[in-house]
Amino acid sequence: MQTRPDILVLGGGGRAGDAWMTGVLSGLEDASGFELSGCDYFIGTSAGAVVAARLVAGLRLTRPALEASDVATPQRAPKPNAFANWALALSGPAASLGLRATATPGALARRTLLRAARAQSETLGPMLHAELSWDGRLRVVAVERRNGRRVVFGSPGAPDATVDQAVQASCSVPLMFSPTVIDGVEYVDGGVWSLTNADVAPAARGAQVLVLAPTASLHGPLNAALRVASRAAMLVEASLLTARHASVSTLTPDREAAAAIGRELMSSARLPVILAAGYAQGLAL
Repeated sequence: MQTRPDILVLGGGGRAGDAWMTGVLSGLEDASGFELSGCDYFIGTSAGAVVAARLVAGLRLTRPALEASDVATPQRAPKPNAFANWALALSGPAASLGLRATATPGALARRTLLRAARAQSETLGPMLHAELSWDGRLRVVAVERRNGRRVVFGSPGAPDATVDQAVQASCSVPLMFSPTVIDGVEYVDGGVWSLTNADVAPAARGAQVLVLAPTASLHGPLNAALRVASRAAMLVEASLLTARHASVSTLTPDREAAAAIGRELMSSARLPVILAAGYAQGLAL
C-alpha cells in the first residue's frame, strides 16, 4: 500500500480478530513507513472498536515476538467453545440479515434476540487502558437493545457517552455479556447490525477507505455460511461507499492467518501466533 488510507473500518471478530487486525496494521505501518493513527476517521465495531480507540489514542500497535516459522506452522487450536462461538455468530450478519428487516417478523426476531442477551451473561469491565476523549475522528457502532436500532457513538447527534462506555457497548456480545447501560439505555454489540458497518464511514468523493473484516475470509475462521454472509455484508457496504465515489479496499485473513486463528475467536491461547500471522500479511501489502 503506497498511501495511508483516509478512513479505517475495523470489524468484529473477538480476541482473535483484535490480534489479527493489530498484526496487519502494525505490519502495514512497518512496510509503508506511515502511521495509521493519522487517519482522518476510524469506524470500529466490537473488537474493531478496541483497535480503533487505541489508534486514536496514539498508542503504538503491538508487534509480534515470534519467528516466521511459528507463523507457518501454527500449533493445534484448542477445542472450540461452542457456546462462545454461537453467541458471537448471533451478533454477526447471519443474524443481522433478518434483524435489519422492517417487516413485523424481522422486528419480532430482533426484539427476541436482544432481550435474550440479559440471560446467561457476565458484565464487561472497562475496555481501554488510556483516557480518551472524542476528537471527531472515532465512530463506535453499537445497537440499542430495546429496539434494535444502530447507534454510531462519536457521530453528530449520537447519544452522549464516554469513549470507554461506547467501546464497552460495542463489545457486549449478546448471550455472552450483559448489555452496557449508558444513561439508562441498554446497548449491545454493534455486530448485531453488521460485523463491519462500513456504510457509516463519512466518506467523501475521493476518500481512500480500508476495511478490515476478520470474519469475512474465504479461508476461515468461522463456518462457510457465516463467512459468506459476513463477506456479502462487507461487499454491499463497500459498494455503498463506492457509490459516493470513495475508493474502497477490503482485507480479510489470508490462508495462513485463517489457519492461525483456527475456530476459537474468543480464546487468548493463540493470540501471539495470530498476531504474527497478521503482521506477515500486513508486511506483504
